[in-house]
Amino acid sequence: GEDDSIPIHGEEDFVAMRKAGRLAAELLDYITPYVVPGARTGDLDEMCDAFTKQRGGISAPMGYRGYPRATCMSINHVVCHGIPGDKKLEEGDIVNIDVTPTLDGWHGDASRMFNIGERVSLKARKLVDVTYECLMLGIEQVKPGATLGDVAHAIQKHAEDAGFSVVRDFCGHGTGKVFHCQPSVLHYGAAGEGVVLEKGMIFTIEPMINAGKYDVKVLSDGWTAVTKDKSLSAQFEHTLGVTETGAEVFTLSPKGYERPPYNIIP
Repeated sequence: GEDDSIPIHGEEDFVAMRKAGRLAAELLDYITPYVVPGARTGDLDEMCDAFTKQRGGISAPMGYRGYPRATCMSINHVVCHGIPGDKKLEEGDIVNIDVTPTLDGWHGDASRMFNIGERVSLKARKLVDVTYECLMLGIEQVKPGATLGDVAHAIQKHAEDAGFSVVRDFCGHGTGKVFHCQPSVLHYGAAGEGVVLEKGMIFTIEPMINAGKYDVKVLSDGWTAVTKDKSLSAQFEHTLGVTETGAEVFTLSPKGYERPPYNIIP
C-alpha cells in the first residue's frame, strides 16, 4: 500500500479479531438490561469489567495512558471519554457506552447508544438514529480500492443532511494487537481522497455526531470531551476488517441489539 505503516492482517488475525469483537458485542449485550434510570455509571462499569474478566478478557481502557476505568460512558452533551463514577443515569438521558476488551492480546472495540427511560426527546432519538445510520453508511463504503475519504464523505453527508454536525477532534483508528494504530479514520472529508483500502486492513469506524455545532472541549479531568455549545452528541462504533468483497464487522450484536430501543432478550 501507499502507507506501509498500516498493518495488513491475514486469516489467523481475522479469526482472533472475530473472537475479540464478539466479546465486545456480548459485553454490550450483557450490560443492556441494566442501562436504566437510576443506574450508577460506576456500577455499570464494574459489571462490564467483571464480565470481561469472567470471559478471559482484559479491559484495555483501564490504565491506558492513565485512564481510570474499564469503559467510557458519555451522557448527553459528552462527546466521548466520559469517566464512569458516581453519576446516575436519568430519565430522558442518552448515553454512549464504549468498551474495548482484549482477548489473547487482540482488541475488540465497540460502542452503542442507549435511550434512558421513556421520555427521551424526539430530537435526541433522531440524533441517535442518524448517528447509527452514519456508521452503517460508512461501513457500506468499505472494500478494496475504496478510500477512507469515501467512508468519511458518506458519514458527513448523511449527518449534515439531517441538520447535524460531525466532530472533527476525534476519529476512528486502526486496531488489532495494538489498541490504536494507523490508519486514522476521519468521519468528514471528500470522496476518493485519503488512504486506499486493501484486504487485511483492520480499523474502527466510530462517528460522533452533534445536534449543534461540531466544536468540542476537553474538561479539566483530561479525558471528558463535551460539545462547546452544550448540544447533544451521539456515537456508535464497530471494529471491522477489509475483505476481498467488502467489510467484515467483528462487533455485531449476537442478540440483534443494533440501536435503541432494544427489545431485551432474557
